Amino acid sequence: MTTHKSEVLVIGGGIQGSSTAYHLAKRGVSVRVLEKDTVSRHASGVNAGGVRLLGRNLAEVELSKTAMERWQQLDDELDADTGFRARSLINIAADETDMETLRSREQQMHELGYFHEVMLDQHELRERLPHVAQHCIGGVVSEQDGYAIPFHSTQAFRIAAERIGAIFCEGEQVQSIRKVGDSWLVATETQKYQAEHLVNCAGAWADLISVMIGDNVPMSYSAPMLMITARMPHFATPVVGAVSRPLSFKQFENGTVLIGGGAKGFADRANNTTRLDYSLLASGAHHAIEFFPIMKTACINRMWSGLEAYMPDNLPVIGKSIRADKAYHAFAFSAHGFQLGPVIGEVLADLITEGESRFDLEPFRVNRYERKVL
Repeated sequence: MTTHKSEVLVIGGGIQGSSTAYHLAKRGVSVRVLEKDTVSRHASGVNAGGVRLLGRNLAEVELSKTAMERWQQLDDELDADTGFRARSLINIAADETDMETLRSREQQMHELGYFHEVMLDQHELRERLPHVAQHCIGGVVSEQDGYAIPFHSTQAFRIAAERIGAIFCEGEQVQSIRKVGDSWLVATETQKYQAEHLVNCAGAWADLISVMIGDNVPMSYSAPMLMITARMPHFATPVVGAVSRPLSFKQFENGTVLIGGGAKGFADRANNTTRLDYSLLASGAHHAIEFFPIMKTACINRMWSGLEAYMPDNLPVIGKSIRADKAYHAFAFSAHGFQLGPVIGEVLADLITEGESRFDLEPFRVNRYERKVL
């Protein structure tokens, strides 16, 4: 059996793995991506497509800001249509408690030198969202934010990477990983691969790959659900969320409305499948109507879910392996990693080619939940 060799082997063909392959290939590094199904088959192809800087955990803000800059020119860079639209993102305040939460956040952000989140009063909210419910009293907006089409974006990275030499191998599920000398040896059912560097971008299966590498993580996985309506008259240009309610939706240019909010279905990772929880989807529809009464007229056209990985703190794992040399992780983006894709590939390429990243990756280290030995 032939052993396929490259300088870097990336496990996982989602947006993080595809972006990593692109950034490495740009630097002249030979890279191969192993995907157990097809590229963008799971979370990276079926998520809500939010390109969000608003409301980021403070540990992620610098990464997210850089990623947002990349998104503005990403179509030109990749010579592709990612579907990116800068429409702004508004989180709606339903009551005074929500407004107080926003004021507290604003003070914290300003003290750290961040001014991209701008408070809106009730009048300003209604100017931007004329159909918002009467009880809503304000909100916060990030003007650069918007959305993209997940499948198109991930495929754009894949195609751009292939143009400059990256190789993608689909239908290749990793069965074993071992380190022999300075090389990583990876076996699938039918092939063998060898590389100096190994990158774990395996999404909802990343904890299994981590164990093979030598790093244990308390990762879980779930099945976030989405639904989309038939076409409606245009009523909302910005992407919409809520401060303290499980609401997330956007109206596309063709009039359809995508409704999310984080409700989770049933995930069967072993069999590569998910199952919808219709009661939670119904609750999501009610939340949409609560904020936008016009949604009473909506007709749901389709519903689905994908498999997504989560860490207990909802922050991803990004950085070098703790127990193995020349191994790296980028996974568990906890249903908000799509926007970070353009910068995560750069971070991993920097770690591999330069040995360090200009970003502070300490909050994302793979062993952050391990008990310290006194």
